[in-house]
Amino acid sequence: MTDPRSRRKILPPVGTITRGTTGVNRLRRCDRWLVNDELVTTRLRDAPDPLVVDLGYGAAPWTTFELAARLRTVRPDLRVVGLEIDPARVVPGRDGVRFARGGFELAGLHPVLVRAFNVLRQYPEDAVPDAWSRIQGNLAPGGLLVDGTCDELGRRSAWVLLDRHRPLSLTLAWDPFTVERPSDIAERLPKVLIHRNIPGERVHTLLTAADQCWDRTAALAPYGPRVRWREAARMLRANGFPVRAYRRRMRDCVLSVPWPTVAPNGWSDPG
Repeated sequence: MTDPRSRRKILPPVGTITRGTTGVNRLRRCDRWLVNDELVTTRLRDAPDPLVVDLGYGAAPWTTFELAARLRTVRPDLRVVGLEIDPARVVPGRDGVRFARGGFELAGLHPVLVRAFNVLRQYPEDAVPDAWSRIQGNLAPGGLLVDGTCDELGRRSAWVLLDRHRPLSLTLAWDPFTVERPSDIAERLPKVLIHRNIPGERVHTLLTAADQCWDRTAALAPYGPRVRWREAARMLRANGFPVRAYRRRMRDCVLSVPWPTVAPNGWSDPG
């Protein structure tokens, strides 16, 4: 019998070829968050077709294989497809992961989760809404998109989580032992926010408040940066910032807030 997926209309890739920088374990902080986030894991477990797309995996597919291995701890029968707009980067599949050429149109696929890391960083800010819209329009019902950025070693990461209609949250995660203060993550904010870290913008207000709380917890420095950050995050919540509280101890320092807390000035959600 012919696989119905083989009859899927082949769409021209949408997007431009990026630098393709990648590295083993570079996206571990986002992956770690994905397998522990209740909304993400619920959507994966409930999906009739647990298809995940890793969009723009770069010059080598190491992080796609890592994503598949980590998410399969949540849903063992999960399918993963890595998409790259550069045909020279499309490699043979293995370990239950396949690769294809594709861009923001997702090659006609309708996944329940898309991870797009270090892709939009190389685009202009005004290209973000259209790119998001194209991806969102191809998500499966209940599907989610993670648009993020990290440094070359993955020590500083930031990502926006979106559903099919709007952004839901911003999360920052960093190595507690290589980052001096929360605002250091500003250089790795997603493209939609990277130019908004200026006075008067919500993300600047959040990062400034995070630094102030961090400074006020200096007495806890001898107990390590994780203990110090937990207290700083508690102070942020006490000051009215809806910082997510995690039940489990996190290996990283993590700052996660609802999207309205950091939405750029003039931002309006559809509907």
